[in-house]
Amino acid sequence: MMHRLAILPLGLLLGLSASGPVAAQSAHNSDAPIDFGSDHIELLDRDNRVLLTGNVKIVQAEMTLTADRVTVSYTGNLQQGSPDVSRLDAAGGVTVVRPEQSARSQYAVYDLNKRVITMIGGVTLRQGANVVNGGRLSINLDSGRATIDGSGVGSGVPGTTTSSGGRVTGRFSVPKRNTAAPSPSPTPPPQQ
Repeated sequence: MMHRLAILPLGLLLGLSASGPVAAQSAHNSDAPIDFGSDHIELLDRDNRVLLTGNVKIVQAEMTLTADRVTVSYTGNLQQGSPDVSRLDAAGGVTVVRPEQSARSQYAVYDLNKRVITMIGGVTLRQGANVVNGGRLSINLDSGRATIDGSGVGSGVPGTTTSSGGRVTGRFSVPKRNTAAPSPSPTPPPQQ
């Protein structure tokens, strides 16, 4: 069941208001409301955070993020009656699905102010039949540009990254081509 983040206690209305380019899409509406569903919610009001755990599903416009756990950070400043949400930190089986594109990783950070999603740890990006794997993916939601590189999660400590040593791998699909051999061009008759 999906809920709007607008029914929290204490009057808190949370209207959750690689190295080279991989793929491009149209701009995402980062100002659209964010709906959520989870097995459990914990309000950490003094820390300006909300913790969502268990089968978390977040939907904003045409984008869906799923994870085991998501921490919602907000500034406490109100914008049209709702706190100003600044960041979503997701962990555990993170998946981001956008029209014609999906990505998976261990961790993700959605910076609402910069309108950028950064995914790290065993990243797989799919667009149609094309697949790219790497350690770190950055998706600019304004431009639709995605970049992926080989850096990724380090020594198993959450939040640590490696700066090098990884590779980007993948497979690009190739459309079927006409395999019939071209007919030979006629040979002009010998001239006398």
